Amino acid sequence: MKTSAYEASFADHLANHFLIAMPSMADGNFEGSLVFIAEHSTRGALGVVVNKLTDLNLARLFSRIELSLPRSVDSSAMVLAGGPVQTDRGFVLHSPCGDWGTTISVSDEIALTSSKDVLEAVTRGDGPEHMLISLGYSGWGPGQLEEEISRNAWLTVPADVSIMFDVPAEDRLSRAFGLLGVNPVFLASAAGHA
Repeated sequence: MKTSAYEASFADHLANHFLIAMPSMADGNFEGSLVFIAEHSTRGALGVVVNKLTDLNLARLFSRIELSLPRSVDSSAMVLAGGPVQTDRGFVLHSPCGDWGTTISVSDEIALTSSKDVLEAVTRGDGPEHMLISLGYSGWGPGQLEEEISRNAWLTVPADVSIMFDVPAEDRLSRAFGLLGVNPVFLASAAGHA
């Protein structure tokens, strides 16, 4: 399959960016979502929704996988609903990057790990300083995300690590809109054509 010039211009461009769902987002999986893109290439994209929560907290999650949480970790913190793909599998978005088994290094300061060793390190007290744990991830096939962006489904902006790790989940979307200087109330729900 040949890559279009439009797709090639996006290759690797959206890693370490936020996708902000437009008010017109028709896909119920992503309505009102803020997605952190960990990987993007001509083969597709992979990310984690960082503003939607499951009903599972860290204490229950760690208990299910037979690990104990150290007192330094907030056991009441909620696990994210990272996306509709592999919802039975955990993904840890963390900073600093560290050296874990199955990790995508997104930047010098942030990585996405899907191997259990990062959680085992947390139990020993030597895990990453900042982390968000999700069940599931968000994925797009070749050209799919680019096509959605061209249809005005998403806004994009370079990610701000502090929004992910220092801002409550319910406020992350509005803070990401703020990075663009945009008030979502004033966004049209459909693109106009002249």
